[in-house]
Amino acid sequence: MSSVQGFPDRYVPVDGVTSTKAFIGVTLVIAVFAVIVALLKGLMKKKKKKKPKTEEDEQGTKPGEEEAKVDEQTVEVFIDNMLKEKPIRFSSQELVNLTSNYSIKLGSGGFGEVYKGELPNGVKVAVKRLKNNGMDKRLEQQFMAEVGTIGRTYHKNLVRLLGFCFNAETKALVYEFMENGSLDKLLFGKKREFEWGKLYEVAIGAAKGLEYLHHYSHKKIIHYDIKPGNVLLDSEYSPKLADFGLAKLCNRDSTHVTLSGGRGTPGYAAPELWMPFPVTYKCDVYSFGIMLFEIIGRRRNINDIDVSSESSTHEWFPTRLWGKVEKGELEIELLENGIEEKDMVKAKTMTMVALWCVQYLPETRPSMSSVVKILEDEVQVTMPSNPFQHLISPVNSPLWTGSSSCSTTDDGTIDKEKDGTRTTKKYE
Repeated sequence: MSSVQGFPDRYVPVDGVTSTKAFIGVTLVIAVFAVIVALLKGLMKKKKKKKPKTEEDEQGTKPGEEEAKVDEQTVEVFIDNMLKEKPIRFSSQELVNLTSNYSIKLGSGGFGEVYKGELPNGVKVAVKRLKNNGMDKRLEQQFMAEVGTIGRTYHKNLVRLLGFCFNAETKALVYEFMENGSLDKLLFGKKREFEWGKLYEVAIGAAKGLEYLHHYSHKKIIHYDIKPGNVLLDSEYSPKLADFGLAKLCNRDSTHVTLSGGRGTPGYAAPELWMPFPVTYKCDVYSFGIMLFEIIGRRRNINDIDVSSESSTHEWFPTRLWGKVEKGELEIELLENGIEEKDMVKAKTMTMVALWCVQYLPETRPSMSSVVKILEDEVQVTMPSNPFQHLISPVNSPLWTGSSSCSTTDDGTIDKEKDGTRTTKKYE
């Protein structure tokens, strides 16, 4: 009987009968072996279940040796991806190349101009080239503010900084490209085809971005320049806060920040930003409230003139809305501003939130966490006090006299203290 290479002669069948017997025998052996293995596994599982928990088990069991072995190549890929997440430093020539020598201008501002570009991998970007006035201190501060804040902050409602360039020839910031531009173009443009209900969703997204800056980023970040022009919209009209040139990082335990000068855009900046007092993150809440008024009326609040009025009187839209709220005529006013019946409840909610956000005393303004909860209908909003009382009698304003103090907690509870008596008013 000849043998097959690699196998003993006894495993090589001689004829069909022998082959059949051998096959049956091998099958029985395998079946018995499988039953024994299954029984042993069952016993081992029972022993594991009966094993008392150790202190190590309570804190979380350590993985076995096989689970602990991580593919080294996988780790390297992970590290490479992490490094790619960090802002890239571009050269002046690289920016010239990716913007086709700055041929497509997207817009301009006080600190520079923005151009459209494209990375070698086809990703579109927006390049903000700062005005190159030598080593201007303000330019340095803006550059460091943007890279120091948004450069290491990630949230779906914050624009992403992809890279930068800083040398004697070029000082620029490279951002992700936002296909639908800024919110102000959507609000104040000639075409008003965008549904107001979608604007409400944009407001919620912007609120979440600001909430993250104030309450959840590695350090508290005060933006100082919240306005429609700094809310960008991607291809799906998802909002992202942008332009952190005035932003300031604060420690979590810091309650007030001292400024060396005024910040923000007139018409959006909170009153305390123009006064010699320390400020808090609530200055962003005020600006957000002003922006909500502009979303409600689709009109600019700055230099707002009621051209439809026969008397041609100048009337600020926020104060006009407050007057309608007091008279119980808010719904009529909202209808006149193009709000449809289907969006009326949301429009009323947004109006109340806006009135709370622009309260004169920073402490009486809600946190952005409370704002998000109310806009998402998780809690109810109550009637605010007159936020424009100081325009009638500024001399008696508590901000000047210090006769009362207020505080607003993140859950929306407003505590007021006056003449030693503390009362609590539920914000929701």
